[in-house]
Amino acid sequence: MLVADKWKDYELIDTGHGEKLERWGNYILRRPDPQVIWPIVDESNIWTRADAHYFRSQTGGGNWEYSNKLPSRWTISYEGISFYIEPTGFKHTGLFPEQAVNWEWMMAKIKNAARPIRVLNLFAYTGGATVAAAYAGAEVCHVDAAKGMVSRAKENLELSGLKDKQVRFITDDVVKFVQREKRRESYYDAIIMDPPSYGRGPNGEVWKIEDEIYRLIEMCSEILSQTPLFFLVNSYTTGLSPSVMTNILSMTIAKRFGGDVNSHEIGLPISVSGLILPCGSSGRWEG
Repeated sequence: MLVADKWKDYELIDTGHGEKLERWGNYILRRPDPQVIWPIVDESNIWTRADAHYFRSQTGGGNWEYSNKLPSRWTISYEGISFYIEPTGFKHTGLFPEQAVNWEWMMAKIKNAARPIRVLNLFAYTGGATVAAAYAGAEVCHVDAAKGMVSRAKENLELSGLKDKQVRFITDDVVKFVQREKRRESYYDAIIMDPPSYGRGPNGEVWKIEDEIYRLIEMCSEILSQTPLFFLVNSYTTGLSPSVMTNILSMTIAKRFGGDVNSHEIGLPISVSGLILPCGSSGRWEG
């Protein structure tokens, strides 16, 4: 397992009873997590310090209950890059801290490439990987179907002092964008994707990861440059295990370019127990 254990502005304090207790900068949040199927050992101490607690609704969604007044959003930093944190009505905060293990990996790959690197970030959300790649010196194309997420990514780029970097932001359906890039003969040295289990594009296009992921990766292999640097696939879908991702990348990217494929669970260290909370999987190909 790859563990994001170098954070200073984020901490997974404790877990239990389907929830996790996290410190985001100076604020402590209590949120649901479906992987946490063990009990809380002691709820009488640190759990009472949460500034906000998210409760799920039986009819979908949920709401935050605040013990202390929080700003509408605040910032945290990681190894020179910064992000806005904003609790949303769907329990999320705008950042997945476990992805720091992948930011470090891709930044090292880009910096050590000793040549210009063009990166495509698909399902790019609020731009964690976009900011990391730009910080390392890559030219980046950021694609997401949600206009609000693309706007937040722009803000994160500016927050990190990278406004002048070569980053193009696109609001579009990912599959249609990749198809157009193929027709344009537009190629990339590295591709990152963080596909949802289920979603809809801006025009109602339906995305189901189990139906679409192989085809999309195969399509993406056709817009990689002749000397690609890396390909990264993230998944929070239980059925898309590291072994499944290894198989898909081996049958598509590695079949076309050679290179090495490695897939891993990724996780966060839990301060109180010393255990690791699994937070999905990552499949990596590198030339």
